Amino acid sequence: MDWNRVEGNWKQMKGKVREQWGRLTDDDLDQINGRREQLEGKLQERYGYEKDRIRRDVDTWYDSQTWH
Repeated sequence: MDWNRVEGNWKQMKGKVREQWGRLTDDDLDQINGRREQLEGKLQERYGYEKDRIRRDVDTWYDSQTWH
């Protein structure tokens, strides 16, 4: 997985991330700034899921994107 594409296109990706995980705020997205670890941490905080589930959900979301 090439997460660098997400980091490099974060301004465009924020909308897609927000569509998937609507509980994330604009401030959350600014703090995440494309970093996967930050995204996973914020998702755990907002949704209360365990780390393994978050990792799988992020992988599934990434794999569903048509740009990679």
